[in-house]
Amino acid sequence: MNAINESQEFPRSAAVAATHPTHTFKMLLRREFWEHKGGFLWAPLVAGAILLVLTLMGIGAGEVLLRKVPDRATINVEGGSFQVNGLDLSQLTAKMSPSELHEFGGVIDASLYMAASWPFIVLAFVVFFYCLGSLYDDRRDRSVLFWKSLPISDRDTVLSKVASATLMAPAIAAIAAIATVFGSMVVYSFAVLLHGGNPVTMLWGPASPLKVSMHLLASIPVYALWALPTVGWLMLCSAWAKSKPFLWAIMIPIFAGIFVSWFDLMQLFDLETGWFWKNVVARSLLSVAPGSWFDAAQLGDVDVDGPPGDPLGAEPSHDVLGPRHAAAVGGCAGRRGDDLRRDPPPPLEG
Repeated sequence: MNAINESQEFPRSAAVAATHPTHTFKMLLRREFWEHKGGFLWAPLVAGAILLVLTLMGIGAGEVLLRKVPDRATINVEGGSFQVNGLDLSQLTAKMSPSELHEFGGVIDASLYMAASWPFIVLAFVVFFYCLGSLYDDRRDRSVLFWKSLPISDRDTVLSKVASATLMAPAIAAIAAIATVFGSMVVYSFAVLLHGGNPVTMLWGPASPLKVSMHLLASIPVYALWALPTVGWLMLCSAWAKSKPFLWAIMIPIFAGIFVSWFDLMQLFDLETGWFWKNVVARSLLSVAPGSWFDAAQLGDVDVDGPPGDPLGAEPSHDVLGPRHAAAVGGCAGRRGDDLRRDPPPPLEG
């Protein structure tokens, strides 16, 4: 009864499946994130938090100064005076036309883009120094010997570092920037509520934080393609430099630009020397800066003139501060004009 039937077949354990290549690549990305979590995650978040703190401090300082002004303070200027009857932000948008509200929303969106730029500015430094030390640090501490002992190809290791610099880090920075955008809107709404305004009609209606957020997300693939020259150059220096890869990465392009400029070598290709500095030197060193793909020379002329019919280029503004504001400013301008007519400036010589 207790004898063991040796002929009885026991179920065999299933064979261990081979690791899928995508799983290996995912683990390499996690490795890069764990090793550089401070730069990839915390640096953009801290940059956005610093901006929000500075914004709150600025609003607090403004409130302190505003509390020191009497309710009906009179400000004297040359040629007149005007009264400050407090600050009621509800009057700011009450009499605006739809076109003026649209322009006002554009101003708010511009401030949101500036707020979102803080995590992306930090991203430029993080990606630059990450690529510069990505392969050099492994050789310096000899951890490359451990990774070579694993069944992981050098191709996958390098591609994981490139993907971390061009996709993972910008994606995290974009999320931090979006959080900064909506955090700024909350701070602005708090300031509006303090002065009797309605944040929904004054901020969230005219502004487009969702459009700003979509633009930030859409910039990730553009950044990934644009940053490749700098990422490739920095990783090349990180792979072969025996010491001080930062100096090699910086000095070689700069000295190449000086050499080309000194001997006017670009004249052989009917090109200006500035082309080499812009498309070779700058692309090798500065492509990791978000937004560097915008060429100011291609933006066209900026229209700074006001609406037609007004020689000064200014619309008649609503008198929010007091009824004597326009008269005081007009008196100052008129008196200055009389002084210029009485004492015209001397003619220029030559």
